Amino acid sequence: MLRFAVFVSGGGTNLQALIDAVQEGTINGEIGLVVSNRKAAYGLERARNAGIKAECIKDEDLLIQRLAEEKIDFIVLAGYLAIISERLISLYPNKIMNIHPSLIPSFCGPGYYGIHVHEKVLARGVKVSGATVHFVSEVVDGGPIILQKAVDIVECETAEEIQTKILHEAEHTILPEAVRLYCNGKVKVENERVHIL
Repeated sequence: MLRFAVFVSGGGTNLQALIDAVQEGTINGEIGLVVSNRKAAYGLERARNAGIKAECIKDEDLLIQRLAEEKIDFIVLAGYLAIISERLISLYPNKIMNIHPSLIPSFCGPGYYGIHVHEKVLARGVKVSGATVHFVSEVVDGGPIILQKAVDIVECETAEEIQTKILHEAEHTILPEAVRLYCNGKVKVENERVHIL
């Protein structure tokens, strides 16, 4: 059974979706560690409430040490609002997955994170947005795409409405599914493309 770490910066609703899936047995893996770059992140509390080790770690050397000590096989970024270093990426090649709140390659890259993505989506007037789970590479939001889900946002009038709809209708579904597939050995990367086996 694979052990994975979840990195969070905020409330941790995607973390909760992962915790629920592990507890229900739909993910054949174990959350060995939850890490945040923010002490006040409620995601840390969610982890502790579920009996999972949860730590605020800002120092990269300590982070890498803790991942090794906890025998972490791969990492899931679940609303982690920090850029992952090339050093960490090199230690976990195609073993760090991220959930991004748009359909990559639209509304992604430097500066496109959190509510900012949905503000840009609203300003552009697109009718469909969604979420993407992808592997992390040195290019921000540029790694191989694992899963995507589209969401109709025609009725949404604020960025917050778009954010809520995409969280509930896309993110909370495709992130646990991507982790489930990965834990079951069903995800293969060839020539920068992901194949689901």
